[in-house]
Amino acid sequence: MHRPQIVLASTSPFRRELLGRLGFPFATTAPETDESPLPGESPEATALRLSETKARAVAGQFPDALIIGSDQVAVLDGRIYGKPGTHERAVEQLRTMRGRTVNFFTGLCLFNAASGTARVRGVPTLVTFRDLSDAEIERYLRREQPYNCAGSAKSEGLGIAVIARMQGDDPNALVGLPLIALCDLLRDEGFGVL
Repeated sequence: MHRPQIVLASTSPFRRELLGRLGFPFATTAPETDESPLPGESPEATALRLSETKARAVAGQFPDALIIGSDQVAVLDGRIYGKPGTHERAVEQLRTMRGRTVNFFTGLCLFNAASGTARVRGVPTLVTFRDLSDAEIERYLRREQPYNCAGSAKSEGLGIAVIARMQGDDPNALVGLPLIALCDLLRDEGFGVL
C-alpha cells in the first residue's frame, strides 16, 4: 500500500523534534508566508488561517504529499503576543503576563496536496504565569533568550520555571505541534501512525 509523503511546512527545530517522535519519515521545508493578522481577524482565526496558509504554500513542491502546517498565538485580553524578537519586548510581554492566564492557541492543518483537502483544528492551552519579579524576568530572559517563542516563554526549557500551571488536551501543543490532534487528522486521511 502506498503511503503519501509527509511534509512539515516549518523550519522550527521544536516542531521537527515533536513530529520525529511519531517515528515515520518526513521532509521539512520553509513556507514563505506573511504572518500578519488580517483587519478584524480574531487571534484564534489568525492561527487557524496561517496554519493552512503555511501548508498550502509548499503544496506546489510536494503535489502528492500530506502537508502539516502549524501556527501559534499567545492571547491575553484579546491581544496577540507573538515572538518578541528583542529582549526589551520580551521583558514587556512577561511583565504583562505575570500572574495571569494566557491562551496559547495552536492552529493545525493537514493539507492533502493531491486532493486539495484541508483539515484544520485549533488546540488551546491555558498557561498561568507565576507572579515574577522584574529581577526574575531578567534572569530568565538572560539565560533562556526565548526571543523566537510566542509569549516569551519556552516551556520545553527553563521557561517551565515561569509557569505556575497549564491546562489543555495535549502537552505538545504548547511547544507548537499538537500531536494528539495530528494523529487524528492523519488517521482521517488514511495514514496510520501505528
